[in-house]
Amino acid sequence: MDKHVMATDADGAQVPDQVVIEEPLQIVIDGHPVAVTMRTPGHDAELALGFLLTEGVIRSRDDVRRIDTDSRDNHALVFLEEGAEVDLKRLTRHVFSASSCGLCGKATIEAVTSQRPPLPERTEFSAEVLLSAPAKLEAAQSVFSRTGGLHGAGIFAADGTPQVIREDIGRHNAVDKVLGHALQAGWNLSQSFLLVSGRVSFEIMQKALAGGLPLVAALSAPSSLAVEFAVESNQTLVAFLRPPRFRVFAGRLAG
Repeated sequence: MDKHVMATDADGAQVPDQVVIEEPLQIVIDGHPVAVTMRTPGHDAELALGFLLTEGVIRSRDDVRRIDTDSRDNHALVFLEEGAEVDLKRLTRHVFSASSCGLCGKATIEAVTSQRPPLPERTEFSAEVLLSAPAKLEAAQSVFSRTGGLHGAGIFAADGTPQVIREDIGRHNAVDKVLGHALQAGWNLSQSFLLVSGRVSFEIMQKALAGGLPLVAALSAPSSLAVEFAVESNQTLVAFLRPPRFRVFAGRLAG
């Protein structure tokens, strides 16, 4: 989502422009506030569902009875099934999570890495498929094309077909949205990969692992912890994916 504004250019002239909308979303579980994240409105239920998955609050879609994003503005009210067991004291962050935040509210890295075991095996993807993905991601980023202010994330099938692509002012939110969509749809992502439009951090890798994605590709650079996490979790990490070039930092490609 974006809005029209007026700006002043270098010559002092008033010019119309478009900027991305940034608003807070508070995620509430059974009446208990869990987190506030700055996001681009839209696909809020997917965002909340993906967040709950990657935070380890839920393990499957069956843990959630419903998500209400209509009753209160900028709120995602999540209602869990009676059998879902959640330790709210452990999970509640009690901090403000900014759109650019990576490990906001995390006491230690061990608190994250202990949630998920490594993948049992790596799925290998072809270089040709990976090189075709950035153009497809860019083509689907309609708001970015107007504002230049959004991150993109997409889940792609092994043959390079886009399965879901989302935009958000927060790169972690964009990933949560595609993972939330996949969870709603009941997809098995063991033969899919994640592409993000910016850099890839430790938390992006952790979110991908929570979704069962064996490969993460990024248009920009990886962090040192992202590389270490990819190795430890048995994931493939490809960065600087700018056709016709790329670099593999963990794992390997087919061929």
